[in-house]
Amino acid sequence: MNHKYDAIIVGGGVMGGSIAYYLAKRGRKVLLLEKDQLASKSSGAAAGMLGAQAELEGDSPLFPLAKRSREMFPHLSKELKEVSGVDIEFINKGMFKVALSNEEKSALKNIMDIQRNAGEEAEWVSTEELLKVEPFLSKEIKGGMYIRKDGQVSAPQLSKAFFQSAAVLGAEIKEFTAVHSFIFEKKKAIGVETDDGNFYGENIIAANGAWSRHLLQKSGLELVVYPVKGECFFVKTDKPLLEKTIFSHGCYLVPKSGGRILVGATVKTHTFDRKVSLDGIATLMEKAKELLPVIAEAQWEKAWAGTRPQTGDGLPYIGEHPEYHGLFIATGHFRNGILLSPITGELTADLVERKIVPELDRFNLNRSLQPIVS
Repeated sequence: MNHKYDAIIVGGGVMGGSIAYYLAKRGRKVLLLEKDQLASKSSGAAAGMLGAQAELEGDSPLFPLAKRSREMFPHLSKELKEVSGVDIEFINKGMFKVALSNEEKSALKNIMDIQRNAGEEAEWVSTEELLKVEPFLSKEIKGGMYIRKDGQVSAPQLSKAFFQSAAVLGAEIKEFTAVHSFIFEKKKAIGVETDDGNFYGENIIAANGAWSRHLLQKSGLELVVYPVKGECFFVKTDKPLLEKTIFSHGCYLVPKSGGRILVGATVKTHTFDRKVSLDGIATLMEKAKELLPVIAEAQWEKAWAGTRPQTGDGLPYIGEHPEYHGLFIATGHFRNGILLSPITGELTADLVERKIVPELDRFNLNRSLQPIVS
């Protein structure tokens, strides 16, 4: 039996969930297809940082989009809870991006200047000032940048809230339904072939992260997207050790509920392997102890790994296929998928509705797509 939808979304991560939510919110008939469990890859494994300033410099083409998306979270957290009942655990206590050497200190101060020139808030704090706020941090830290607006959410809860809210608004969601290829007719995407039959829709959106490259090859084009493994772990303490997120080169510490601290993340490129390695966790442990020595006494909870989608130039792909009308792509957000999910969902919905979205010009597919020579 053929099913007709306004939009079919391939990929059940936070990006697919966000797109489904914003389209369903606009009254569109939406189908979301996920080959495994929802949010079982990168989205469920993410730390949930909203690091628009911690992750990005002011001269990055992604910076304006990241700031705009960050500003959506206070309202979004209330909105999603009202619709779905799911609390995304939005916390906005700010973040410290710290320096462990004089070279890092100089680099951070340069970044501060760039961000201030871009109209953002950034304040330098000395080691003494930092320790007044976070007394358990190492005295070897050379100070840091205080970013008041960078907060955090629970990545699994955000993903769940998008899915459940989209479903409440009428979206249909199917897990364990792998999409094998697109269905085209006269240069128009009209559906997808799956292991549960064919589904047809006016618009098809590929939002399946690091797996999008293989699927898009079926459309005759090569998209420069590759997987990056990231390992993280949780520890737990009787009393909270941190008030704010601590971000440094190669390691971040994110305080969560129940006295837990999330420590992440390794970067291992070009692998879909999600096994946690001893080497990766050992490296993170050493970096964590360098920042927060008392973490060595914390109780171990668990470790895990996710697969993040990276692109050749480090910028996501958000736009319509250059050859096939009605085929859209939203992938390659790497470490910023949680942060960028609201704005990506909203602007992708705009694209589907044929609105002009100049903010996405820098992220179009034409910049690095090449024909596959058969």
